[in-house]
Amino acid sequence: MVRLDHRQPMPEALRGAIIALGNFDGFHLGHQAVVGAALDWARREGRPAIVATFDPHPMRHFHPAAEPFRLTTLNQRQELFAAAGADAMLVFHFDGELAGMLAEDFVTRLLCQQLGAAGVVTGEDFTFGKGRGGNADTFAALGMAARTVSAVIDSGSAVSSSRIRAALQKGDCAEAARLLTRPFTVRGTVQHGDKNGRLLGFPTANIDMGAYLRPLYGIYAVRGRLPGGRVVQGAANLGVRPTFDPPKELLEPHFFDFAEDLYGQEIEVEFHRFLRGEARFDSLDELKAQMDRDCEAAREALR
Repeated sequence: MVRLDHRQPMPEALRGAIIALGNFDGFHLGHQAVVGAALDWARREGRPAIVATFDPHPMRHFHPAAEPFRLTTLNQRQELFAAAGADAMLVFHFDGELAGMLAEDFVTRLLCQQLGAAGVVTGEDFTFGKGRGGNADTFAALGMAARTVSAVIDSGSAVSSSRIRAALQKGDCAEAARLLTRPFTVRGTVQHGDKNGRLLGFPTANIDMGAYLRPLYGIYAVRGRLPGGRVVQGAANLGVRPTFDPPKELLEPHFFDFAEDLYGQEIEVEFHRFLRGEARFDSLDELKAQMDRDCEAAREALR
């Protein structure tokens, strides 16, 4: 799939596209409905279908000190959009210039003239432009073809990234996976740690959480996806490891029956079930005994 930058000229073959416009962090059921509507429209008219996203997230621009909250990286979103059938991903680089652009200029100068969009599809609550001055009605008022998609309602409430974040912060992996249509997944490069897990007989593949939302700290039943597509099962600690000093936040998956070197390789860790909260142990023997119990509980959860 092609990745486009809004600051660069649009390739001629992709002008006249239908653009699904939103943040789409997580690409959950509601996002999938918006993108699906754009794909249907584009196919009916024989046009390219592009999914647009904002990176950095506008929240990060306006509130740089905000706690990490991302559900997906840009690379993950690109793969999800490609799997949905889009022809390209368009990245709006959100900076001061874009934040200060009037809604009218965003539509006429950027979407119409520079990008050559034939139409846009948004969620019904999508806003854009300086001071959030634009909404779905703005497109029609400026003569641009536009369609809106209503929120997807689940259990009486709209599916949203905020709702998924709240579920993960409570340790409710099943609720998050249901709304995402897949498990919450962290992707990162395995780094060297202090080898405590190896000394205890539970070697771990340590990953920095980066910009990802922090689910509830504790122990999880997880699946790992390794380079080459292999899937392994395991138990992971997410948190600051209170038994060891100094505290250091890490995601530390231990994969069952696995002893290969993963340092420097990019892997994915899928969160399947929260098992227990973080705890401090008075001795390494106590910790090791609990880790044995955690691994057995994870194996049972993943059966």
